[in-house]
Amino acid sequence: MSLSLLSRYAFFAACVLFSLVTLPFEQHEWLWPFTLLTTVLSLIGLFDLLQTRHAVRRNYPILGNIRYLVETIRPEIRQYLLESDSDALPFSRAQRSLVYSRAKNETADKPFGTLIDVYQPGFEFISHSMRPAPLSDPASFRVSVGGPQCTQPYSASIFNVSAMSFGSLSANAIRALNKGAKLGNFAHDTGEGSISPYHREHGGDLTWELGSGYFGCRTREGRFDPERFAQQALDPQVRMIEIKMSQGAKPGHGGILPKHKVTQEIADTRGIMMGEDCISPSRHSAFNTPLELMHFIAQLRELSGGKPVGFKLCLGHPWEFMGIAKAMLETGILPDFIVVDGAEGGTGAAPVEFTDHLGMPMREGLLFVHNTLVGLNLRDKIRLGASGKIVSAFDIASVLAIGADWCNSARGFMFAIGCIQSQSCHTNKCPTGVATQDPLRQRALVVEDKAERVKNFHHHTLKALAEMLAAAGLEHPSQLKAKHLVRRLSATEIKLFSQLHVFLKPGELLTGELSGEFYPRMWAMARADSFEPNEEVAA
Repeated sequence: MSLSLLSRYAFFAACVLFSLVTLPFEQHEWLWPFTLLTTVLSLIGLFDLLQTRHAVRRNYPILGNIRYLVETIRPEIRQYLLESDSDALPFSRAQRSLVYSRAKNETADKPFGTLIDVYQPGFEFISHSMRPAPLSDPASFRVSVGGPQCTQPYSASIFNVSAMSFGSLSANAIRALNKGAKLGNFAHDTGEGSISPYHREHGGDLTWELGSGYFGCRTREGRFDPERFAQQALDPQVRMIEIKMSQGAKPGHGGILPKHKVTQEIADTRGIMMGEDCISPSRHSAFNTPLELMHFIAQLRELSGGKPVGFKLCLGHPWEFMGIAKAMLETGILPDFIVVDGAEGGTGAAPVEFTDHLGMPMREGLLFVHNTLVGLNLRDKIRLGASGKIVSAFDIASVLAIGADWCNSARGFMFAIGCIQSQSCHTNKCPTGVATQDPLRQRALVVEDKAERVKNFHHHTLKALAEMLAAAGLEHPSQLKAKHLVRRLSATEIKLFSQLHVFLKPGELLTGELSGEFYPRMWAMARADSFEPNEEVAA
């Protein structure tokens, strides 16, 4: 015990002893720095002994602080010194480097060969053609969004900025993203934080996301205000309206902007009070059933002057989405688009359990939504978007092949404006000025420079997609099908996506001529008048 005690307190005792012994020798100036240092360390050690929060510091005065210091810089040590190029935490160094290179107009070509083990299960690739097609112009990679009930359809790029709110992102980040979208002719989703002055500054096309907080069009009580909505939605810069049902990284949780990040500008933009956490409820108050959701969509389309109106969701209970589909048939009201978010999507902050273990991954959700619409003969009337860890041309191709019409990316465009994945979005201390409201920190983000990078990243990614399509013998992304992509299942087996996934035939849900149990059972459980399942079938 005595040796253990000695080892634990030896350094602290040595500092105290050195300070006491050298203090009388004021004439020896060379001792002063050492005396000052040991005196400061002695005071730290004394504080460690007296404090009651950390047992390690009480047992190991002075030295115990090293643990907390190293723990503080552990993410940086891992990212810069220990992480391999392929460790996705959540994006790998290779993925980030690809975005940085394209954003800076630098070559992203690799020498010598792939670093990926192509014989590992899960490896995916596009099969190429013996007769490559002529290279298409990436500017033509667009899709018309707007169904038969829409009078102002929008020609959207197949690659756009996903939902990120002013408040979560800084003013300069919003400026850079929107100016980049304007330069590159693609859309910028506002996120549920409403349309800020910084979204307006450069005039880039906007998709206005309407969350459960109805920010920018809410009453004092936080309910939907039709008049305030119409005032903003009729603006020509707003091209589409997106109802946020749920977000991939935290479905069913709602959103929180901590009060220390709520500035007067944010409060004015969202229509909330200063000094309080800004909370988005976990559910909408404007509708409670699938039928009411359809009528809400019709109301928004009328108030916006006939612009495309749709909704975004991370798929949860399958019967709930099928209930929405039944409501479409019953009312005759159709959304113009649906964006499928995935559990792999990002967020400023969310409980770990929600981030890791809630919500359906994007591909499975996308395939289910696509199949449901195909099975009801509605797929040609409703466009599908997809979002969730999409940063490369292959990422885009892999979701277009299983049903998406276009893709959105959030963190990809964050990397383009300087994000280094420090994962400090919720602290207001973002080191690059992207996710902070600190005016000094966001001053580091130069809008003109970063806007060019946003445009470059978009352009070079679609250019790479055009080259991949040409190699596969295709001229437009709409020609991509599940048969063009391949996945390795084991060291000796590969399969086409068309062999791996179940694809419904047009009208199959209506005729009831379905093989298998899953889709017929979910369809029978779904109700248009409630998000609850049909109990007789569910039992």
